[in-house]
Parts: sequence; C-alpha cells; structure tokens
Amino acid sequence: MLDFHHLTLADREAYQAVSLKSGRRNCNFTFANLIGWQFWFQTEVCVLPDAVVLRFHLDGAPAYMLCMAGTPSCELLQALCEDSGHRLTLLGLEDDAALQLQQNACREGINITVEPRRNQYDYLYRRADLASMAGGKLKAKRNHVNKFRSEHPDFVYRPLEPALFDECRRLTALWQEETHHDNPDYGDTLAAEHRAMENVFAHWDELGMVGGSIFVDGAMVAFTYGSLVTDDTLDVCVEKADRTVDGAFSIINQQFAAHLPESILYLNREEDMGLPGLRKAKLSYHPDILLTYNAVYFA
Repeated sequence: MLDFHHLTLADREAYQAVSLKSGRRNCNFTFANLIGWQFWFQTEVCVLPDAVVLRFHLDGAPAYMLCMAGTPSCELLQALCEDSGHRLTLLGLEDDAALQLQQNACREGINITVEPRRNQYDYLYRRADLASMAGGKLKAKRNHVNKFRSEHPDFVYRPLEPALFDECRRLTALWQEETHHDNPDYGDTLAAEHRAMENVFAHWDELGMVGGSIFVDGAMVAFTYGSLVTDDTLDVCVEKADRTVDGAFSIINQQFAAHLPESILYLNREEDMGLPGLRKAKLSYHPDILLTYNAVYFA
C-alpha cells in the first residue's frame, strides 16, 4: 500500500524535487495552490522517488492526481487500485498521458474511460509575449496598456511583499463586492478564495511566492502573485484589479510578466471554469498552449 499523509509545508522540498522537474505545467500541481486550498480539498500526498501522488476525496470516494514525467507504471496503477478500494479515478491527465495510458491499459486487458474536462484546461502564455505585448494578435491589449500609461503616467509598479498585504485585502474586498453583485451565487466560492489567499499570505516566504502590484496616486489598483509549477513555468494564482480603473487588469498582467526573470518561459493563467466571460478574456490573450485536462475512470 502507498503511504499517504495530509500535505503540509514540511513536504515542500520533497514534493518540488519531483514536481519542478516533471514537465507537468498543470496549475493543480503548484505547491502553493495545494497548501492554500488544503482546507477545501483535504489533500493527501505520497512522495515517491520519481512521482508525487495526490489523493482527494470526491463524493465519498478517492480520486488521484499523478505528478510525474511519463506514464504511470502498471505497478503504480495496481497500488492505486488497491489503495482506492473503489473504481480508480485519475484526474488531471493531459492528452498525451491519457492516450498512452489508454494504450497500455488496452494491452493489459484493462477497461478505462477517458473524459475530457474542457472547463479545467489551463491557459499558458509565453512570458515574453505578455511582457512586450508585441505583434498584431495582442494589439488590442497593447492599446489598453498604452491608454493606462497615458492616463496614469506616474503609476508605480511595486513587487508584492507582506507590507502591502493590507492594501491587497482592501482591493480584494472591493473586487469581491463587485463580483458578488454580478454573480450572487458565488458567495461560498469567493469566501473560499479569500481564505486560500490568507493561507498563502501567512506563509509567503516559505512558499516561495512572487508577486507585483500597481499603484496610482498612492493607492493600489491591481495586484497579482504566483509560484513555480515547473522550473520554467510560473502559475499565476491570483490577479485582482479595481474595475473602475480602465486598463488596470491589462497593466498588471504586462508589468508582472516584464518584471519576472527570463528563466520563466511560460505563465500558466489557470482555467476558465466554463465561465463564458472568463473564457473569452483568456482566449483574447492568445494562449501559446491550451493545456488539456482529462479524467480517467477504470472499470
């Protein structure tokens, strides 16, 4: 049987020794996300020499995510089946991994079902593209940035640090009030997101977070933060802006990308959750990679 325990900050070094080298850029593998949302998912972890296995409980049954290079071995799958005691469910497999798993299962005479989860696909962008906003595809975004610069020529970009967290809370409360007004059914989700953010703030340095903020006339109008999901990809966990300030979202997006090191090749701006407006917004930035997400069910 695999040895699972509740994920804690003490797991970071062992977890990231595998995850950062895995090549799996799925935002669900970002250690900071897992810690921030631990209260919600009650995530458990088993760290192996070449893989990390995450276990969640959905509708009373366990489901697993595998952070590893390549396809899980038959031995690992057998161990997961024995651990589950239910029909084995794997989450978060990209198309290549799901296809290889399906082929391996067919050879072994195992029946599995692969279910694409479009609402959970991640949007990955080249950091350099977002930093420069160059080219015809990003002309509209570049215009938003230029308009913001012309209207607020004295704006200030500041790296995010604990001294600015109260300003982040103020801006988040404003953003949540507007969002809840437009989407009254999101109350629980907004409350959970706020709690996840506070968990990250409480362990900012321990989690290796990096963030940025925009100030206009001494007040924060936008902020964002993220953490590495692989050595060359940063997961943008949170982005908030004052909706009354035209171009605030565009400028924090561009400035954050411009202030990151060149070693960061991609920004994972996470999923759209099936929300039409959010999907339209993410597609309008022309992602370089639409990172697929499949659930796999064993018979």
